[in-house]
Amino acid sequence: MADADALSGLAVVEPAPAKINLALAVTGRREDGYHLLDSLVTFTAFGDRIGLAPAAEDRFTLSGRFGEALSADADNLVTRARDRLRAALAPIGQATPPVHIHLEKNLPIASGIGGGSADAAATLRGLLSLWRAVLPGDTLEALALGLGADVPMCLASRPLLARGIGEAITPVALPALPMVLANPLVGVSTPAVFKALASRNNPPLALAGAAGWAEALAGLRNDLEPPARTLCPEIVALSESLATTGPGLVRMSGSGATCFALYDTDTAARGAAAALARRHPHWFFTATRTLEAKGKGADDGAC
Repeated sequence: MADADALSGLAVVEPAPAKINLALAVTGRREDGYHLLDSLVTFTAFGDRIGLAPAAEDRFTLSGRFGEALSADADNLVTRARDRLRAALAPIGQATPPVHIHLEKNLPIASGIGGGSADAAATLRGLLSLWRAVLPGDTLEALALGLGADVPMCLASRPLLARGIGEAITPVALPALPMVLANPLVGVSTPAVFKALASRNNPPLALAGAAGWAEALAGLRNDLEPPARTLCPEIVALSESLATTGPGLVRMSGSGATCFALYDTDTAARGAAAALARRHPHWFFTATRTLEAKGKGADDGAC
């Protein structure tokens, strides 16, 4: 459950939407070990939230359903984003006074939906607002990429195609999609999933020629799903449970273990999430919808 009191009174509250890989192709591997990807990405109204306020000294605090799984004292992408942004602003004479950052952690940890990257991106956006600071676009993009391959796309938080290692971003006009997010609350090792790939040189996504988004999405794939299913049988059970609720599409996001299901209406998504939660009370389910191209914000999010 979100702790509404933890964010009340903070000067800036920035959404950190979940990042959903609607489709993902692994198309190669660079010499430095980074995999080349071709991914159709969108973001959901449901996600984490970052709150910020001026403080006498830097502070980082946590709340939310999954906040207890993290440590406020450990190194993390939120405080790393703060420190790197401060270091980038100092040489150009922009003030970066101490700040209290609060993370409301509503997304499962290490679940294939970009939670840490979304939190880092929200921290960058929120601090720039709080400090009334400006960085050139290319500098901010480079700073984001230095924090992680997914951070630049999370900084955009809009439907897009991501290529390369995730830094080559092209916006797409994807409509809002009613969705259920589901996770068996079992960790999956991303390096292990990539290691188990049958091939690292697969064809890119083929988006052209479909009559609409429903047809286009149905014809796509996630190359990481087969190895993840082998490593984590709970993903198979989760997908099968989602398929019983009448969705138009069920697929795994990223390297797992989160799966998503698409529905025709928000009402259908809410009904499916409620039914699944009753059937599997120890798993995570939430009904939400994806953000349209024109919508960059998100609130507490569940439909």
